Amino acid sequence: MSFERACAVADVPADEALAVTIGEYDVAVAREGEEIFALQDLCSHAAVSLSEGEVERCTVECWLHGSRFDLRTGKPTGLPATEPVATFPVELRDGSVYVDTATTLNGVTPS
Repeated sequence: MSFERACAVADVPADEALAVTIGEYDVAVAREGEEIFALQDLCSHAAVSLSEGEVERCTVECWLHGSRFDLRTGKPTGLPATEPVATFPVELRDGSVYVDTATTLNGVTPS
């Protein structure tokens, strides 16, 4: 695994997402309660930034058409999206969030 620093834990707002770029990928780092997740920052339905959407009940909502994606699995939980987005492993170290974009947790290839 190849973890890269994405941001400080303190930079990720409670129940929101933060847009970061790691290597060639745009990643949404999202906080749900005390947990932090990383997923591709691109809605599979409309190709807009998921980090601009609302985080609620372990999902993030696409602000354009309302599709929701599970932060843990990347699977859509609300239409119109039908395809999942890539999710990435996260490690928390010394107050920082590290993400491995070379590996996906759900087997989806990031675009």
